[in-house]
Amino acid sequence: METGCWLLGGEFEDSVFEERRERRPGPPESYRAKRCEPQWFYEETGSSDDVEALTVQKFKGDLAYRRQEYQKALQEYSSISEKLPSTNFAMKRDVQEGQARCLVHLGRHKEAMEIATNLENKATNTDHLTTVLYLQFTICSSLQNLEKTIFCLQKLISLHPFNPWNWGKLGEAYLNLGPALSASLASSQKENSFTSSDTAIKSSFPHSGKDYLLCFPETLPESSVEVSSGNKQKNEKALKDIKNRMTEERAAVLLETQMKACASFIRTRLLLQLAQSQQTSFALERNLRTQQEIEDKMKRFSFKEDTLLLIAELLGLSPENTAREDVTLALLGQASRASRVDAGSQGQGLCPQDLLPSQEQTRCAMTLRMKE
Repeated sequence: METGCWLLGGEFEDSVFEERRERRPGPPESYRAKRCEPQWFYEETGSSDDVEALTVQKFKGDLAYRRQEYQKALQEYSSISEKLPSTNFAMKRDVQEGQARCLVHLGRHKEAMEIATNLENKATNTDHLTTVLYLQFTICSSLQNLEKTIFCLQKLISLHPFNPWNWGKLGEAYLNLGPALSASLASSQKENSFTSSDTAIKSSFPHSGKDYLLCFPETLPESSVEVSSGNKQKNEKALKDIKNRMTEERAAVLLETQMKACASFIRTRLLLQLAQSQQTSFALERNLRTQQEIEDKMKRFSFKEDTLLLIAELLGLSPENTAREDVTLALLGQASRASRVDAGSQGQGLCPQDLLPSQEQTRCAMTLRMKE
């Protein structure tokens, strides 16, 4: 063999030629786990490692947050955020989430939502996006913005369609949304009815002018009195129609939200029943307790048993219903449509759009698939 020619696979690691360490006689030393005293991070560490120093400072912020000292915790988190290197993505996300949660408790929701939106745009996987959506849910819940709260829950369900607790929260949100929308609708319609009544009163008098309005009916021309009487009857009928329409619209809003709440609770119960056989102890107790609470809530709805069975079939756990996450929320509208068939006597029509997810849900599903 020529000099400098090596055989393939003939190289040896240096460790092959190293001498083995001699074993000491006697039993091996016991493992000594590192033990940290409570609040050890308040002591002077004197560490030259910047990352360790920032970690200690973060622990201080976490403890302040746990003690509900939100302003102090915010100061700690903000100080860390300024010192963190741009490459430490994990700690930066944790610190920014801590900042947002402190801002929520301090009533600075707009700043908190800006941080949450920034985190959502930078999310690179499902876990990051899930954390951000729960943060947005907390912010919207604190603001008592039910519509945005529902949208956050819908996005969470698009990511995790088998999480029963998100479905349960969605049902609660729809229950609260119904009275809120009905009250808002009543308020706006009340203003419109006042405007309509003012117009009706003015239209009862064909002539304008202060002196004319101050005249007694006996002094008015006979033709004017007849016209005024006819207009009054027409306007009274119009006002009555407006009130009836207001009542019907409020009833329709309440029925629609009750349908979606009912469908959400049914899906929650199905998922809890699916997990029941795999649970024990306190987890099983919570499961059964939640199922009983759902049963109590379902009794408040006036839907027939056949309708509830149909909703359960539409929202069941068959492979067809769960193969695509973005279709899961569309089933909620489909279940709502099925309930409206039962409520046809209340004047509810069928909407083909109920079979499809909304534009926002579709856009969200597309965004999630792009980020996966």
